[in-house]
Amino acid sequence: MTTPNSRKTDRRTDLVRLAGDLFAEKGFRATTVREIADAAGILSGSLYHHFDSKESIGDELLSAFLEDVLAGYRAATADGGDPRTAIERIVRSSTETLARHRAALTMLQNDWSYFSAQPRFGYLRTAMKEIEQTWIDQLERGKETGQFRADLDARLVYRLLRDILWIPTSWRQGAGWTTDQIVEGFLSLLFDGITTHPAT
Repeated sequence: MTTPNSRKTDRRTDLVRLAGDLFAEKGFRATTVREIADAAGILSGSLYHHFDSKESIGDELLSAFLEDVLAGYRAATADGGDPRTAIERIVRSSTETLARHRAALTMLQNDWSYFSAQPRFGYLRTAMKEIEQTWIDQLERGKETGQFRADLDARLVYRLLRDILWIPTSWRQGAGWTTDQIVEGFLSLLFDGITTHPAT
């Protein structure tokens, strides 16, 4: 049975999704409350029955995205297993999460300077630091165990890998590869490279 509360929740979810699409397309700062309301087929004032501001919608999108990312990272490293396995899990989790939160990721990429300067979005820096540190910890552990090259600059490698992981979210859907194919291609490039290995 559909209740008034469930209808309100569904409506709120729809509004967040519509707003996210607009934020990703036009930019968070350039999108107006009226444009969100128009996309939803309601009056601007009606939007305030669900959210007190445009920032509240952005907050909901970004916090849900980062909570999802961090949950995957924490699960990937929880058992303290070997670093290569942990990084494989992080890559798989990240790819799946980014696919679910394309709008939020685009917002973060396009309007980072705005969000990072706002006190209410202070959690973004905290979350990004945890994400970075998780990668660096695994890369450094891999260097210590001999799984990864001793001369790796862990921070630089993290930045390169993070940006490569983010890129497919901007590809048009149906670009020709499934999420699994993208993951396997990324892991193959990361761990096997593109050069042939001469027989020993």
